[in-house]
Amino acid sequence: MAVDLRTYVFLDSLQLQNASFIATISKGYYPIGMQACCVIEIAPGIEINRLTDVALKATNVTPGLQIVERAYGLLEVHSDSQGDARMAGEAVLRELGMTEESRLKPRVMTSQLIKNISDHHAQLINKVRHGNMVLRGDTLYVLEVEPAGYAYFAANEAEKTSDINIIEVVGFGAFGRVYIAGDEAEVIEARKVVEARLAGLGGRVLAANASRI
Repeated sequence: MAVDLRTYVFLDSLQLQNASFIATISKGYYPIGMQACCVIEIAPGIEINRLTDVALKATNVTPGLQIVERAYGLLEVHSDSQGDARMAGEAVLRELGMTEESRLKPRVMTSQLIKNISDHHAQLINKVRHGNMVLRGDTLYVLEVEPAGYAYFAANEAEKTSDINIIEVVGFGAFGRVYIAGDEAEVIEARKVVEARLAGLGGRVLAANASRI
């Protein structure tokens, strides 16, 4: 079966909030801060089972996320060793007969900045978040990215850059979403850096009118 590599990204050091966020939604084995991880997203989703097997048998990594949808599948593996996390990803690439550049280049679909958020708006978001809470007066940054798996990269880069709170990260499905909140200056800086680093990732360019599975 032909497999489309959508997301492929290596995180050399999971930031504390991002690691804790993944652990909150994980049905696998929880990552901890400063571990390295590799995130792989493919289509069709069912093939992620086979690729998980390849990654886990290749080297000493632990799976935190395995999400199997009809259209897309996502795998996150982590390790104390950057080398092991890299080797797991490389084993998957070899199995697919691909390179890192075979992935899709991330595309920012939505970039919203909401300043001085109101009480009731904050409460609506907090009802459905899995991370920290957004508070009245915070500045909220909402990023929507395609493919979805790059949401974890974006959240990690934001936390590396600025003193922000990760509110929600959705890294699977047709689009990924990241909600970040905090002091206005910190959030604005995180937004600038995140979008620059997403733009700096190489890969195949997805046509604006490309059909999706």
